[in-house]
Amino acid sequence: MTRAAARLALAALAVVLPSAALTAQGMTVIRAGRLVDTEKGEIRKDQLLFVRGERIEAIHPASAKIPGGARVIDLSRYTVVPGLIDCHAHLIGDLTGPPLVPLERSGAQEAFSGVRNARATLLAGFTTVRDVGTYRVFVDAALRDAIADGTVVGPRMAVAGAYVTVSSGAGEITGMAPDVVLPPDYRFGVANSVPEVRAKVRALLNGGADFIKILATGAVLTRGTKPGVSEYTEEEIRGAVDQAAQYGTFVAAHAHGAEGIKNAVRAGVRSIEHGSLMDDAAIVLMKERGTYLVADIYNGDYIASVGREQKWPEEYLRKNDETTEAQRAGFRKAVAAGVKIAYGTDSGVYPHALSARQLPYMVRYGMTPMAAIQSATVVAAELMGWSDRVGSIAPGKYADIIAVEGDAMADLASFSKVPFVMKGGMVYQAP
Repeated sequence: MTRAAARLALAALAVVLPSAALTAQGMTVIRAGRLVDTEKGEIRKDQLLFVRGERIEAIHPASAKIPGGARVIDLSRYTVVPGLIDCHAHLIGDLTGPPLVPLERSGAQEAFSGVRNARATLLAGFTTVRDVGTYRVFVDAALRDAIADGTVVGPRMAVAGAYVTVSSGAGEITGMAPDVVLPPDYRFGVANSVPEVRAKVRALLNGGADFIKILATGAVLTRGTKPGVSEYTEEEIRGAVDQAAQYGTFVAAHAHGAEGIKNAVRAGVRSIEHGSLMDDAAIVLMKERGTYLVADIYNGDYIASVGREQKWPEEYLRKNDETTEAQRAGFRKAVAAGVKIAYGTDSGVYPHALSARQLPYMVRYGMTPMAAIQSATVVAAELMGWSDRVGSIAPGKYADIIAVEGDAMADLASFSKVPFVMKGGMVYQAP
């Protein structure tokens, strides 16, 4: 038989004989003992997940036939969950410490720290993050792109590019002598009026940012600023929101103080980050406007213990003490009021491998275990505008799947160890 005839014979065979080997090409089947359906808020036992390439193709009961030749991953002793999403992460640079540490490191060092942090985040079970800012402009965008093209191992990223902040405000490096001049890439987002805010938003989005992060109030971890004090007016924040909307994207507002929170919500931001000193009126307003709350309610314990151990600046520790319990009380009220809550940790203040530690805290402060997991999956995906691709295990979505041994929903602290991680159909960690 000639080569041409052989090719024709094989082609004819493929048409008339849809063999198991042919239909299973590129197929992975996962046996899930418990599958968390984040869309319906229920747990389904003994399911088969059919994954082809980077997407989920189908979900069937365990009695369904598995095509011959398919790769089978047995997670029948595990709780299978969509890859988690952290909506308030900082992957660039080393952990928080003395205020001038960023000036002791080059842009290359910051980027390579980001490579390490991205890997740790993924292996902790977080397959998607919203990175909410870096001092050096667009280093986060470079990391996002390196992950997307396969150069670096890490989660899917949406990035802010840099902070939009007032001069000497929460998004600045402060504490230097007054005659020291910072390099321009540290101050890319500094803006002090509506026109300046709009110009910086344009520059960030034109330069590769996916959304905007504006610092509406002072910060706990920025020397000299006061968390309860507003640093932008409602009009200035609205300028950022309006400009971002022209690009089809949104604004996340760092806001601790109650007045700053209300200014930001009225201005139309999509999310309030931290929300530490929110009052009842701010909670009502967030509920009315559909504004998401992203509150890092574990973070305060880490700062209080490790920060004191490592002798972080006394100002940082004092402001952390003043905001931690207030934030948790406000969080509990926001949960009861029905405010939309998306998972966000402020990882980067503490190690990225510990990003799941907040899950049991969310239960402690008012959420059900299912609601806490939904905040880190389907609700977080809604906030990011990525519901069509991540946040649930459903046909057509990315095969971003993690697994925790046993009945993980009975104790969310079990998510601190995630033995199985798949992102886009590729296994990065297996038991």
